[in-house]
Amino acid sequence: MSKSKEKEKAIALRKRGYSYSEILKEVPVYKSTLSIWLRSVGLAKKQKQRLTEKRLKAALRGSLSRKTKRLVVTEEIKKQARKEIGNISDRELWLVGIALYWGEGSKQKENNPSQPARFTNSDPLMIKLYLKWLQKICKIARKDILFEIYLHETTDIESSKKYWSKVLGFSLNQFQKIRIKKNKIRTKRKNIGSNYYGLIRVEIRKSTNFNRKINGWIEGIYQHCGIV
Repeated sequence: MSKSKEKEKAIALRKRGYSYSEILKEVPVYKSTLSIWLRSVGLAKKQKQRLTEKRLKAALRGSLSRKTKRLVVTEEIKKQARKEIGNISDRELWLVGIALYWGEGSKQKENNPSQPARFTNSDPLMIKLYLKWLQKICKIARKDILFEIYLHETTDIESSKKYWSKVLGFSLNQFQKIRIKKNKIRTKRKNIGSNYYGLIRVEIRKSTNFNRKINGWIEGIYQHCGIV
């Protein structure tokens, strides 16, 4: 095809709303040549709209591609990390539970030296791990484990009780103690809506000395880690 024919075709395609990359597939010339040919070619509103839509679709494809790649990389990192954990011994589970309590459990203070062992969180997996630690490692009987649910006033109480009962594997009648917090008119909280089931407080019956023991374990950890 002669240069003049190529130029005519390029201009015709541009007027139809084709992008430079699309035209170059049909008209094999240098991009600089194409730019010179098309610099005075105006586009109608419809053609501009076509180009805009194509750019948006291309951007969306790029975004989805990056997201897919990120998800694949993330899963591979997590997969390798899970392998690094391996099997967990009873001693390791004991230390994990102490660390959990250090972060989320109640601590005895001078003004409240008889504080029982209490652990509060909304993450069901963390609560399940804590309960396993209590029963398997610390030999706490199920009958001595008490639950208290903290809810916002818009949360359905019965749904919350059924959820925690099913997830944690304890009977429904062990979730009778409910505390309701009034909602503020404006809030930036994310812990609202149909998928929010409140905070769970796990308390051990007659556990003042048990709490003291846990605090001693915590002190043992930071002493043997050489941070005091």
